[in-house]
Amino acid sequence: MTTAAAPGPRSQRRAAARAWAFAKRHALTVYALLVVAYLMLPIAVVIMFSFNAPAGRFNYVWEGFTLDNWANWNSVLGLQEAVVRSLQVGFLATIVATALGTLIALAIVRHRFLGRGATNVLVFLPMSTPEIVLGASLLTLFLNTTTVFQLGFWTIFIAHVMFIVSFIVVTVKARLIGFDRHLEEAAMDLGANEITTFRKVTLPLLAPAMLAAALLGFALSIDDFVITYFNGGSVTQTFPVFVWGIARVSVPPQVNVVASAIFLVAIAIALGNVFWQYRAAKRARQGVA
Repeated sequence: MTTAAAPGPRSQRRAAARAWAFAKRHALTVYALLVVAYLMLPIAVVIMFSFNAPAGRFNYVWEGFTLDNWANWNSVLGLQEAVVRSLQVGFLATIVATALGTLIALAIVRHRFLGRGATNVLVFLPMSTPEIVLGASLLTLFLNTTTVFQLGFWTIFIAHVMFIVSFIVVTVKARLIGFDRHLEEAAMDLGANEITTFRKVTLPLLAPAMLAAALLGFALSIDDFVITYFNGGSVTQTFPVFVWGIARVSVPPQVNVVASAIFLVAIAIALGNVFWQYRAAKRARQGVA
């Protein structure tokens, strides 16, 4: 009786050991998936309600499926103008901030100059300053220079550049710290001057970091409400300011449509950037081999 019963507990212990080993091996993966699901849940709700057909003015209760919201996304008065203005400000601010941020990162990492430490600290101030403080400070600046600046499109543009340039600097700076300077030295040894080396060696190697920084800056610009609200004036509205204004009287599903479209396009561009970096790294490995 005792001998026959012995394999049972041993097999149970082996099964428990295998289960524990499986849990330890995949615990981090399960945790990461749960966190991603938690973060994506509100976005999934936004996308789902973009296909809703609400009975009233507020898109809070599911009434039925429809594609009319996507087909007539600009049927809400003022929505299209706000989206176009957000895209214009985002693109312009991202281009200028990426150019300035890349040059600032190059200066901080590669050159020694008077005030380098202070510059390095000042770059982080817009990131650490609350947006309401930064927005109010910029509004004070613009109101005290009304002969030069009138609140509107260009004050929003200037404010966004000042806000997102810090994130560009940090992103590009992280790439420059691990940059192999021997590649530039080899190009110059082969006869390339400084401009040719920068155009054909430095810039292509920095391009993935610059693109990632630009995507981050564009996302911050198109999503910003506080700084835009302070410095946009009473007439110029971007998409976040438009949503805040209309939410007091109605929440049309077209707002969800625009938000969903922006999210899906951003995800597609980010995945394209990852694929591009993967292909570039693969070609580099094949070239070395």
